[in-house]
Amino acid sequence: MPRYFFNVHIGSDVLGDPDGQDLRDPDQAWEVAKAMAQNLMQTKFEQPINWASSHIEVKDQADEIILEFPFLEAIQIDTQPH
Repeated sequence: MPRYFFNVHIGSDVLGDPDGQDLRDPDQAWEVAKAMAQNLMQTKFEQPINWASSHIEVKDQADEIILEFPFLEAIQIDTQPH
């Protein structure tokens, strides 16, 4: 299985992922990035976070960027009428 690394970019800060995860394909990496973004946005931080300017960069073992997942893409919008 390929290994993917999830580097979180929040503003000018980068939280690197030195270990990565073994996943079957880029589609599964996209699902993991979405879950990570949702979990992080539900976390309480000392300082406010600008999620609009944050993303998760997913790289493969060759250090190639596979995808960049914007945090705002993880927001679930309720489309039911009120």
